[in-house]
Amino acid sequence: MTATAIHSLHIKHPINVASREFTDHKWEYYRWLREHAPVYRGRMSILPVYFVSRFDDCLKLLGDPRFVRNRTTATGGGRRLPFPLPKTIQILGKSMIVEDEPDHRRLRNLVHKAFTPRALERLVPRIERLSAELLAKAEPQGRVDLIPAYSLPIPVSVIAGMVGLTDDEMPEFRNRLRLLTSGYSAWSLLRTFFWDMRRLLRYIRQLIANKRAHPGDDILTALIQAEDQGERLSENELISMLYLLVVAGYETTVHLITNSVVTLLTHPDQLARLRAQPELMESAIEEVLRFNGPVQGTKPAYATEDVTLHGVTIPKGAMVMPLVGAANRDPAAFENPDEFDIARSPNRHLGFGHGIHYCLGAPLARMETRIALTNLLTRNPNLRLAVDPSELKLQNAPLWQRYVSLPVMLG
Repeated sequence: MTATAIHSLHIKHPINVASREFTDHKWEYYRWLREHAPVYRGRMSILPVYFVSRFDDCLKLLGDPRFVRNRTTATGGGRRLPFPLPKTIQILGKSMIVEDEPDHRRLRNLVHKAFTPRALERLVPRIERLSAELLAKAEPQGRVDLIPAYSLPIPVSVIAGMVGLTDDEMPEFRNRLRLLTSGYSAWSLLRTFFWDMRRLLRYIRQLIANKRAHPGDDILTALIQAEDQGERLSENELISMLYLLVVAGYETTVHLITNSVVTLLTHPDQLARLRAQPELMESAIEEVLRFNGPVQGTKPAYATEDVTLHGVTIPKGAMVMPLVGAANRDPAAFENPDEFDIARSPNRHLGFGHGIHYCLGAPLARMETRIALTNLLTRNPNLRLAVDPSELKLQNAPLWQRYVSLPVMLG
């Protein structure tokens, strides 16, 4: 690997996945990584990370017991970060997605009932009604930004109801969360760690206090009662679980709906095929998850011992991240991977991860997206972008594929 070789593809070295350059050219970066550096020591802002980019390697790593989510398991308590993490980060970060067995299973079991097929089926009428109401409001306007008008309100309303937040509480919570994804420079990370997170933690504590005083038929009440009944859910675990449920409960789905619309509108042949064969809707969503999914990388893992892969030794305690967005375009795993094919089969993508940390909310995200897309396309046969595709801008969020806005013409 030489600087000249990288420069020939306009790729800057070392690769920083938090950079605007990477965000805007990730597919080119992914291709170079798969072909030339399948295990690569790069950066995420100021943090050194080993990136794995080939499908088989990502699949194996996500199930390899030598890699754990809890850093202290791998380091024996050492953080090895450029600066000490404040207590706030440690509290909000102690969720089931960064824990290993048996703690992961214990925490996951506390919320899994909310995502069973029977529980999700009860949500269908609400999602259908909300979708219809939003479209009825947006359609007379003609041109709208589909994200605030449609993609965002659906999952926000659903998770607010599941968690038990009132309509008045959710917008403020969403605004506070937005601070955490507004930028990833070294300065913004420090601001987030030492200021925004502290304010968010105080807000979450207040939400929990309100729910203790006014319990209801919702996940948060069930978690509080589980803690009170001695099921080993600590106060800090309760805080981090609420944080995780709200973030994971709406953030991914907002952008899965949005990315589905973008991908279909920029592939008119596939959109026409879907309109002619609506039974391909579920397959189309799976292809969006593979081809243009909102999540491009998993949470970091940490090596519990020195691991050598493709001639590169990942040292014990090092941060490792599978690039699932790169894996999902790997020609060794998918035929014509850079083509968007709504009938692709098989389609064993990693859009929702793999192994014990496979996304618990994946069925909910798929269901919300299916209803949202079906109603949008059915009611708007002339749906089209209101700007040239080149004008669609991505948020500069590491290893996400999130659009800043989505101007469309309804009708």
